[in-house]
Amino acid sequence: MAEAVQTVAENVRASDVLGGLAALAAAKQPFSQPGVQEIANVRAALDEFSECVRYLNTRRSTGAILQLDAEAAVQDALYLMLRPWVPDLIPENPTEKSGNRFTVRDFMSRALRLVVEAKFVRDKQHGRGISKELHDDIEVYRHNPICETIIFFIYDPDSCIPDERELRRTIEQSRVYDGRPLNCILIVKP
Repeated sequence: MAEAVQTVAENVRASDVLGGLAALAAAKQPFSQPGVQEIANVRAALDEFSECVRYLNTRRSTGAILQLDAEAAVQDALYLMLRPWVPDLIPENPTEKSGNRFTVRDFMSRALRLVVEAKFVRDKQHGRGISKELHDDIEVYRHNPICETIIFFIYDPDSCIPDERELRRTIEQSRVYDGRPLNCILIVKP
């Protein structure tokens, strides 16, 4: 009888411990995908790009003026906006050669498993061809084990992209490669 009580007590303690671990695991579950909230914060910050540029370019003092006339200038502005939100943001790292060209990722965060690609639409011809450029980038990053999310930030000052809605539809679709999801987010700002 004493052995049976001891066995029951041990089983109760074991179930309490296992139940506690299960509760701990359940509590950790929302964090199984690294950086979901942080990526939402990055997206929210990028959505404010036009306001930040407008503020700097119209303020009363003679401080910094952003002349966004090339992709490098857009990259600089994005880096200044994102660095406080993403401490491990790494600018400009060449990736592997794909086909006959090297792809240069604009920014990467290993902790968030995130790549941010900045594009500057130069003219109407470039606006018509931007979809191919983005799909080429997707093809490169789908092989990168660190990349789970790509944010494409496109600065299109003269509205040269002919059909932004169609571009969004083709870029922001669900993708799974070798059982691994790749999330693509498109942000277009004038």
